Amino acid sequence: MNGWSRWLPGLQIARQYQAAWLANDLMAGLVLTTMLVPVGIAYAVASGVPGIHGLYATIVPLLAYAVFGPSRILVLGPDSSLAAVILAVVLPLSAGDPIRAVAVASLMAIVSGLVCTLIGVMRLGFVTELLSKPIRYGYMNGIALTVLISQLPKLFGFSIDSAGPLRNLIRIIQAIVEGQVNWSAFLVGIGTLTLILFLKRWKRVPGLLIAVVTATIVVGSFGLADSAGIKVLGPLPQGLPSFAMPWIGVADLGQVVIGGCAVAMVAFADTSVLSRTYAAKTRAVVDPNQEMIGLGVANLAAGLFQGFPISSSSSRTPVAEAAGAKTQLAGVVGALAVALLLLLAPDLLEDLPSSALAAIVIAAAIGLFEFNDLRRIFRIQPWEFWLSIACFVGVAALGVIPGIGIAIAIAIIEFLWDGWRPHYAVMGRVDGIRGYHDIKRYPSARLIPGLILFRWDAPLFFANAELFHQRILEAVAQSPTPVRRIVVAAEPVTSIDVTSADMLAELEGALRESAIELRFAEIKDPVKEKLKRFALLERFGTLHPTIGSAVDAYLEEYKVDWKP
Repeated sequence: MNGWSRWLPGLQIARQYQAAWLANDLMAGLVLTTMLVPVGIAYAVASGVPGIHGLYATIVPLLAYAVFGPSRILVLGPDSSLAAVILAVVLPLSAGDPIRAVAVASLMAIVSGLVCTLIGVMRLGFVTELLSKPIRYGYMNGIALTVLISQLPKLFGFSIDSAGPLRNLIRIIQAIVEGQVNWSAFLVGIGTLTLILFLKRWKRVPGLLIAVVTATIVVGSFGLADSAGIKVLGPLPQGLPSFAMPWIGVADLGQVVIGGCAVAMVAFADTSVLSRTYAAKTRAVVDPNQEMIGLGVANLAAGLFQGFPISSSSSRTPVAEAAGAKTQLAGVVGALAVALLLLLAPDLLEDLPSSALAAIVIAAAIGLFEFNDLRRIFRIQPWEFWLSIACFVGVAALGVIPGIGIAIAIAIIEFLWDGWRPHYAVMGRVDGIRGYHDIKRYPSARLIPGLILFRWDAPLFFANAELFHQRILEAVAQSPTPVRRIVVAAEPVTSIDVTSADMLAELEGALRESAIELRFAEIKDPVKEKLKRFALLERFGTLHPTIGSAVDAYLEEYKVDWKP
């Protein structure tokens, strides 16, 4: 794709569209609709906005992504992983006003859209890789628990004032003990949840639709909204979403921006992983930067048409795939079907019970939990397991927004730690094994008299420069023979900065005063070029291509009688 058309991959797919795909896309779109409606409404309510806006956040983003999104079958829309993040911002800022709640949520979608679009345009799609799998598990487990707790009052048929996940759980337990449970609502909700989870094992069976329709028919047929006090959705407004620029005032804008960025991070991570997964399945190539642009434009469209932040869906995308979707036309068909529902039959779901909507969200939250892989991580790398637990506790104890901040901070610390305190080794020759190896792992390794072979397993930068200096001097002090030369095996050193370059200059000067030479072996060309720019290259003499050649040169120059 050339010029402006590369920003519109949907048009390129449309040009290549094959007539044989049409029947599959139409059928997949209709099947998808059976999930889009109840899920959209449920996640809207879970996010703190009226249910109708979940359908608005379904229609417009699907149409926008069909044009700007690179994935052929990825389905975007309201998502359970975002609900807790949105609710954490919407609830305190809206003060129970649904109009203001929509404005806050829509503005969060715009912020999220701008952030994702900017990431895509600046080609920063690779940054998702900075969040390790254990950290992603940690914050997603925390979000899943937060979502689950937030839906328990609706499942039990009462309401509480939200005060954070753990305090909410205490209040829920108190309300149950005090007898505030509406057992009719609970039975409907738990029955819906059980049916969803039971039918989930058969992927081609629309279990969610069956459960929702059953709950709606039962409540409507027996008039349980009036006789048993079960809360229901009520009639939806008729008509399509209209353009509306949300605004809440400058005072609360900071919290909305922070929340929008947090939403962008979660949606960004989820979408990139899901996009790569389905690209591999369909043997397609998906540009991660264009994926972020597609996600960003979809969020902008949601925010400008009375919606709220959206992400890729790990539950609806498999439905589209299983139904035979070939292109984004399946999503377009789904969006148009939802729009027709709003125009022609807005009262169809008026008897849908709130406890059934809570069951939908709880079922999705259960699917977000990850335990099996964490057990594997605990076996092979316990410290990464505890990082995941720290992220989980941060989200569960402090709330979603602070918890995600903790996850980001831990990710940065984890990213820097290996480089900050890297592995290093003094190396010797081990009989029967080729090459030179760490003398701590091989105590029988033979050292070369007067020569230290030192390996540093990280880039040299400001945070570890002083440690490198210390470890070199320690190696000199611990050498069993007077040291004449140090050779740094620099293959793992992928970069140096100004701080570490100045340290090397000081170290070389101090060693030279002690009649010790500092040399490098296996140094990479980019690092060599940096040493040249820092005017250090000539100070280190010959740069040896291998450790073996460095050893041979030393033995010959100093006439040392030592057999490799």
